[in-house]
Amino acid sequence: MSQDLVTFLNARLDEEADLARRCDGDGSGEWAAQGHTVDFGQGELAGFHPAVALHVALYDPARVLREVEAKRRVLARHEFSPAIGDPELPWDNRDDCQYDGEPWPCDDLLDLASPYIDHPDYPGHP
Repeated sequence: MSQDLVTFLNARLDEEADLARRCDGDGSGEWAAQGHTVDFGQGELAGFHPAVALHVALYDPARVLREVEAKRRVLARHEFSPAIGDPELPWDNRDDCQYDGEPWPCDDLLDLASPYIDHPDYPGHP
């Protein structure tokens, strides 16, 4: 599951960022909930249960793009360090995470991937 997981995660983050950009037609990016209505910055849509309206507003495009960038920074910190040919590797000939020295893929990468475990392209998905 070496680089496959990184490729998979980058593809999901690309999809989320692209969708967020397409949902923010005028660049306002601030969605708000008012009772049964979500104000999308370009107009309002009513008929939501208030909890659903709050949930939708929470995932405004600007927030999604900030979250995607934060996940990309975490992903960049946790680079794959192959055991072969790494003279500085203090561990017993195993692939590891360059950031924390944990076996690859480290827990942080597995946590980043966990929301997508049911995705058909998830590495190792049946």
